Amino acid sequence: MWPRLGFGLGLRPPHYQEVLATSPRVDWWEVISENFMVRGGNPRRVLHAVRDKWPVVLHGVSLSIGSIDPIDEDYLARLAALVAEVEPPIVSDHLCWSSIGGHSAHDLWPLPYTEQALAHVVARVAHVQERLGRRILLENPSSYVTFSASELTEAEFLAEVARRADCGILLDVNNVYVSCKNHGWDPQAYFAAIPVDRVGQIHLAGHTDHGTHLLDTHDTPVHDAVWELYRDATVRFGDVATMIERDDHIPALGELVDELGRAREIAAPARLEWRSRGDQDDQREAHELAQAQVAHA
Repeated sequence: MWPRLGFGLGLRPPHYQEVLATSPRVDWWEVISENFMVRGGNPRRVLHAVRDKWPVVLHGVSLSIGSIDPIDEDYLARLAALVAEVEPPIVSDHLCWSSIGGHSAHDLWPLPYTEQALAHVVARVAHVQERLGRRILLENPSSYVTFSASELTEAEFLAEVARRADCGILLDVNNVYVSCKNHGWDPQAYFAAIPVDRVGQIHLAGHTDHGTHLLDTHDTPVHDAVWELYRDATVRFGDVATMIERDDHIPALGELVDELGRAREIAAPARLEWRSRGDQDDQREAHELAQAQVAHA
């Protein structure tokens, strides 16, 4: 259902020149959509040069899909133009809100997980997908507060949005870990609530431990506990495009490529197990079909 892209990195300015000069072992690149919405200039030149060699996916931070403000149609038009130009295999944003009263923030705030909020988000996703002419992925947020009004768990809410809006899920494993630690949730129960066929991409990233809470910072390597959770994710969700985000304290490109190699190593046996399970399911279905045909004859 979703493209199996392999293993990618976020394309960041400190690495532009080296990426184009060396062609590192990266299967695809993710770019922040808003950074490339202005025509011309070096970022667009680099984007096209990278797009000539690799798949490039678009990841937005300003859609504010959960806001009660009207959707910014000018923003959506510029995003649609970028999508038409780049033809990305995946377009994504966050299940959050970041604007109120016409004012935008650089934070990704969580929603109350209620039926009212669910209907609101589903309608807005439908509008965005119609405007873009494609399905999008929504990423689970990292969160530090919850709402007493919530009627569903975060994972249940995300799964229901995906089902009703017919969109996909960008499963951020680091965000699952951060939110579960902050709120005392069970990450395995979180995974179990997410439908396998809706997950089109996985994010990995680092976080910072502030003692009272974890903060999603994207400024450190992926933590060992997140790698363990990623192993579990690959067993459940299978061959899903996976990438590492690094947005601050950005190291040398080679260091990130090496870290991406760890994702490959972890995923390899887990994905074999997942594919083997799929093969067994296919064989069982074929056997059941053959038995049904014999009985019918």
